[in-house]
Amino acid sequence: LFMWLLNELHFYAPQQRSSIPKKELLANSKASESVLKGLTDKGYVELTEIETDRLPDAQSSSLQKPLNPSQETALNEIYDQFRSKKVVLLHGVTASGKTELYIRLISEQLKAGKQVLYLLPEIALTSQIIDRLTQVFGNRAGVYHSKFNDSERVEIWNKVLAFQQGESHKYQLILGARSALFLPYQHLGLIIVDEEHENSFKQFDPAPRYHARDAAVMLGHLHQARVLLGSATPSFESYFNAKAGKYGLVRLTQKHYKVAAPEVLVADLSDAWKRKQMKAYMTPLLFEALENALQQNEQVILFQNRRGFAPFIQCRSCGWIPKCLHCDVSLTYHKFSNRLLCHYCGYSAQLPTHCTACGSDDVQSKGFGTQKVEDELKIYFPEVKIDRLDVDTTRTRQAYEKIIHRFTEGKTQILVGTQMVTKGLDFERVSVVGILNADNLMNFPDFRSYERAFQLMLQVSGRAGRKNKQGKVVIQTSQPAHPLIRLVGEGNFEQMFSQSIRERKLFRYPPWYRLINLTIKHKNRDRAQLAAQQLAQELRKTFQNNVLGPEFHLIGKMQQLYQLVIRVKLEKTMPPDAAKIQLMQAIDKVKNQDYNRTVLFIPDVDPY
Repeated sequence: LFMWLLNELHFYAPQQRSSIPKKELLANSKASESVLKGLTDKGYVELTEIETDRLPDAQSSSLQKPLNPSQETALNEIYDQFRSKKVVLLHGVTASGKTELYIRLISEQLKAGKQVLYLLPEIALTSQIIDRLTQVFGNRAGVYHSKFNDSERVEIWNKVLAFQQGESHKYQLILGARSALFLPYQHLGLIIVDEEHENSFKQFDPAPRYHARDAAVMLGHLHQARVLLGSATPSFESYFNAKAGKYGLVRLTQKHYKVAAPEVLVADLSDAWKRKQMKAYMTPLLFEALENALQQNEQVILFQNRRGFAPFIQCRSCGWIPKCLHCDVSLTYHKFSNRLLCHYCGYSAQLPTHCTACGSDDVQSKGFGTQKVEDELKIYFPEVKIDRLDVDTTRTRQAYEKIIHRFTEGKTQILVGTQMVTKGLDFERVSVVGILNADNLMNFPDFRSYERAFQLMLQVSGRAGRKNKQGKVVIQTSQPAHPLIRLVGEGNFEQMFSQSIRERKLFRYPPWYRLINLTIKHKNRDRAQLAAQQLAQELRKTFQNNVLGPEFHLIGKMQQLYQLVIRVKLEKTMPPDAAKIQLMQAIDKVKNQDYNRTVLFIPDVDPY
């Protein structure tokens, strides 16, 4: 065995000193660790540790694409705005080629020896942009997000740190989610916040609670770096700052391939249900458009912003609905696992065969999620390849890329998904987009519900007809005459902004006022209510009528804790430091009472 291992070594390096991975040598020679140790002790073999990257290499393989005249104009305007403004908002319609402008700006910074931070709302949902940038910039581009393990994160941290010390072939461009803000930059020249309107940039829980867009503006200020915010549907706060002159504003209104904006059609859900014309939760208008697209070998995206099979199940005899034992929400039925799940704490239960309240076996599912839409489509189109894109199908790091790759290659013809399908996707053959239920988006108890609904619908509409031909968008709603639906059809962001901003000024909401949410939590309902009332009384001594509440949260109980909310509105003229001191003094005064020591007080500034 000893001589056999020596022969194996001579086979790999008969003429000169060479190296071979230890694992490979032992596998080929079928020798044990003890035999290898004997050879090492006698000086026949030398063991050497070689540091290797856990992260894959990326070689640049494509040149920058030429810009069209509108892109050239927008790029020059960005340069002009950066001369006087440190933050610029790029308002470019979907498929206008904003990424190519980003590449030009990044190239200039890299040539100057600067670092660039490119922030994305959710790193797993933007693989196409990452692929494009790594093709152009190769090993100088690194990706950072929460799905990396600790060892991989340390390696990225060290590569960013090594660039500060002047080492070559280290990360100069970082593509990352909000946590990438905290890497050790010292030569930062530019920060790009793509899809800056996205709610994913907000860190809600746990602390620290911050908005990555606002933190990026502050990080740019600390490093004297320029900040570019990009979106087809900017957040009203950023657009307000741009209109007020605080930020620079550049518009890109022409699509890159000069394709007309998609045709937007509105289908009446109420009428279709009454006439019993619904098929797979689609009105005749959408169903016909889907059939025509499939006949022409084109692709379809169906958007339903609710995952699972059904939002809840209900007994038709007594109205009983199974709820989570830890949260004040109904359980969602997931057909794949055949279980009821809570989307807030993860609690699950078996699907009941009968009602636990009255014993009836007439228990039915109500509403529909992406799983149910997928199942219904397979009944009508058994030969068509259908994929589903939601949290349930993208739990692993590669799952999302596989689904997107199949759809890009044309192996999938219909893609059903939640708001994941609205973010950073570019497909050539998508001709039809269907929004299955716009009412769920609009009818939400939040002052930003119309803004969010407008952004989501306009973003998902932008997936249709991006390159080859004009696309078609069908919006299904029970309120076809709703003004918001009309504005989405027109793509009129300016009017949407003007109407909403007047209402917010009237009711003292952002961006005219700062908003702070104070959440009070305790396992005892009465204790939580009493503490919330005491805190509200203390706050009104300072902030008077600008204190709203307390009131129970939209989800009154979560993970065994009852939760109430107090909202404080701050005038922009009030110094933030003074407001912070007064808020903390009020919280400390209430919390220091013996019976409130176990109560949780959670402040969240700008909770949107």
